[in-house]
Order: sequence, then C-alpha cells, then structure tokens
Amino acid sequence: MDISVVMVDDHPLVRQGIEGSLRLVDGIKLLGSSSNVQEALDLIAMYQPDVVLVDLKLNNEHGLDVVRNGRDLCQNSRYLILTSYANEEEILGALEEEVEGYILKEALPEELIAAIMAVGNGKNYYDPSVVQYAMGKGRSKKKPDLSKLTRREMEVLRMLGIGMTNKVISEKMFISEHTVKKHVGAILHKLSFEDRTQAALFAVSMGLHQES
Repeated sequence: MDISVVMVDDHPLVRQGIEGSLRLVDGIKLLGSSSNVQEALDLIAMYQPDVVLVDLKLNNEHGLDVVRNGRDLCQNSRYLILTSYANEEEILGALEEEVEGYILKEALPEELIAAIMAVGNGKNYYDPSVVQYAMGKGRSKKKPDLSKLTRREMEVLRMLGIGMTNKVISEKMFISEHTVKKHVGAILHKLSFEDRTQAALFAVSMGLHQES
C-alpha cells in the first residue's frame, strides 16, 4: 500500500519541485499540499495521511503548530520536518514535539524519499546534524557504553530508535508498560541520557533501529 503524504510549505517553487518529485515515486501518494497552518490542518482532517511533510517557517506562522494541532485530528499521522534551518532553537522545538523525522532542504531527492519511506513505515529519520546536536546536548562527550545494557535493555533501545511508544514496545516484548518504563529509565541512567529522545537518536546514529 502506498504511503500517503500531505505537504506544508509556503514557497511555491519548493512546493512544486517536491510535488513533482514525489509524484514520480512508486510507493508514495501525494494527497495534497498547503502553504499555511489552517490549510494543512484541513488536509490532515480530510485525508488522514500517513506522513505530513512540514516546513518550520510558514510566512508569519510556525510549522510546529501543524504538528501540535494535527495530532488531535489524526492520531496515526507521523510528522517529518523539512526545513532550511538546523539551529539549536528549531531542533530543540521539533524534538520537544517528538516529531518522527527531521531533514534539511539541502538533502538530495533520494534522501528525502528515503526519509518519507522510513517515517511512513513507522521508523524515525533524523538528519545527522540533528543527531549530532541532540547527542551532545547536556552530557559529556564520552561515548555511551552499550556493554552496560542487558539484552532486554538493548532490545528496548532498538525499539526506541524505530520510534515505538511504550505501549507498542510492551506488546512486542510481551511485558507490561511499567516494565518498559523501568527499562527506559535504566537505559537513560546507564548511558547518561537526559531523555528518551536522546536515547532514540543514539540508536539511530548507531544503526540499531535497522537491526531485525
């Protein structure tokens, strides 16, 4: 089944270029595009897309408002930020909203397509600059020691990298959500992470999310 996509970008040339590229890709179905927050929310409510591709800067509006309000309109939609910006404020804001992906506009078309496919298939996709920022924020530069983790904790870390919630992890591992929370807490403590987002990005950077 094709991955359905709604795009939000206020630059006509950028929007048209991406539209043209996506319409040529087997496995991706572009349902519509918009230039502002309200149009985007209307499309999300109407089409219930798998992936919403969002530019952070929308004239006098902010793309994260699409994420905040769009989740109430469609719980299954996943959000991929596509932006020219990779500064601390923008990255932190996107991570706080727990977006499923973040890619820069300077990326090659095949990178964007790979990001959409990954996010649409339930995985997370972050530009290396985002991973580098989140990994370095708030902790020492010493590389986390995976040998400190138990086999179960390694599996939970891998699932965090894929983007799974505690509920989904509990179902996959046949354990309670409380036990999942204990595993996540142990991972954060042993690897000196501040939150599960850092843990997830670390899993992505190590390629753990791609392991079967």
